Amino acid sequence: MQVIPGAEPFSHDAGAVGVLVCHGFTGTPQSMRPLATRFAAEGFSVRLPRLPGHGTSWQELNKTRWTDWFAEVDAAYAELAAFCDRVFVVGLSMGGTLATLVAETHQNDVAGLVLINPAYVMNNPRLRAVPLLQYVLPSIGAVSGDIKKPGVSEVGYARTPLKALRSQMRMWEQVTRDLPQITQPVILFHSPQDHVVPPACSELFLSRISSENVTDVVLPDSYHVATLDNDAALIEDRAVAFITRVVDL
Repeated sequence: MQVIPGAEPFSHDAGAVGVLVCHGFTGTPQSMRPLATRFAAEGFSVRLPRLPGHGTSWQELNKTRWTDWFAEVDAAYAELAAFCDRVFVVGLSMGGTLATLVAETHQNDVAGLVLINPAYVMNNPRLRAVPLLQYVLPSIGAVSGDIKKPGVSEVGYARTPLKALRSQMRMWEQVTRDLPQITQPVILFHSPQDHVVPPACSELFLSRISSENVTDVVLPDSYHVATLDNDAALIEDRAVAFITRVVDL
């Protein structure tokens, strides 16, 4: 199936420090490309994969499950780990969930975790109907495009496929259960004004992880897709500084 222009993956081979970058649900690598290219400019090796079912059509996404998405990012992690001394994992929204799962899966090998408005739990009452609704309704309205900055848009779907959403909810349960396994250094970016992921996600993450090296950064001028929003430069600068600091420890 044809890939939407701008939704292509990004790859860069350079130094011994690798960075795996993960985009979010119904989104594409476009939302993370500025951050990924900044990492590349800093001399890091980078992988930004396009998750299965993303960047084509929401109907295609509805045929995939969270295990497909994780297999893609885990394969990209393995590529970096094969030739890098240290690998960091970065994720936005559901990409943050996947990044956390990579860190849980490779506990002793992931050097650090960079999370931007990660998703772990939703307090939206409407989601309670998804387990049944998925069998009678293919999709609901979009969740992409939550950006405060005027004139900026996200390449994503106009619909949210429900079978894929239900699968994502199952992943939340597993990842949240295993959060105490997170011991790596972490930097967490979160937007107080986020219309997709509630503040409870960041609060839950911080309350359950076992990491001692944790940096919590508030994004005062961005909505959910903060990597394309007013605080994008702040995220890039602080993420690069975090990786550099951890490497030098």
